[in-house]
Amino acid sequence: MNLQTNQLFSLAGKTAVVTGGTGVLGQAMVKGLSAAGAAVVILGRRKDAADDIAKELRAARGKALGVGADVLQRDQLEAAYEQVIKEFGTVDILVNAAGGNMAGAVIAPDKNFFDLDIDAFQQVVDLNLLGTVLPSQVFSKDMAARRSGVVINIASMSSFRPITRVVGYSAAKAGIDNFTQWLAVEMAKKFGEGLRVNAISPGFFITEQNRTLLTNADGSYTARGQAAINQTPFARFGRPEELIGTLVWLCSDAAAFVTGVNVPVDGGFNAFCGV
Repeated sequence: MNLQTNQLFSLAGKTAVVTGGTGVLGQAMVKGLSAAGAAVVILGRRKDAADDIAKELRAARGKALGVGADVLQRDQLEAAYEQVIKEFGTVDILVNAAGGNMAGAVIAPDKNFFDLDIDAFQQVVDLNLLGTVLPSQVFSKDMAARRSGVVINIASMSSFRPITRVVGYSAAKAGIDNFTQWLAVEMAKKFGEGLRVNAISPGFFITEQNRTLLTNADGSYTARGQAAINQTPFARFGRPEELIGTLVWLCSDAAAFVTGVNVPVDGGFNAFCGV
């Protein structure tokens, strides 16, 4: 790799905020951004966990800050924004990695749609969709003022096609796909080509939330886990670090003419019809 290509993908001098940065996938993305040269802000509800990750990165000579905030609380996000600006001066990259699911918004095999817990459905939609919109409003203010920056939303395979049982999660992630396209156009039209918005859709990765859904205690696959593997041409789950290349590309000048896209990182899952 020559110097010119190194520079093209470099994030040196950039500040990246990662919501949900203490999760399995969030941590991998935080570390990948740091390795690419960015100063990183790990934002999560568990400030102690965010601080631990920041300490680890600083020990490796990176610039990092742990911040405690709930993505559904605007006042906490505003306070976090002020803290980031005070510490690093700018926000150049926002990765909206906060999200998740809950039992009440999932239709169990022995239940049906009429058993759906509407309160749980609303909470899952809020966490994933509103939890992407609110941080985007707060942290992209600096980008809009400077007419430069990158927003990366974390979508899902269920953004493309609804996945059985996870009705709340599927609806929310489909909304994130639409919001990504909408915001990409809005930002470009109002603030110019320097402000880009894209999404990444991970395929099936093992996280703390889905581990027991996809795998048994002995590491073998559950029926649902095996169904996911059967639909994935690579015949395995993704590894968290396999998100880093796509993330760094989208955040860097290498993707200067890319906006409004949703990139699958899925081992072929979305391309496979099952036959």
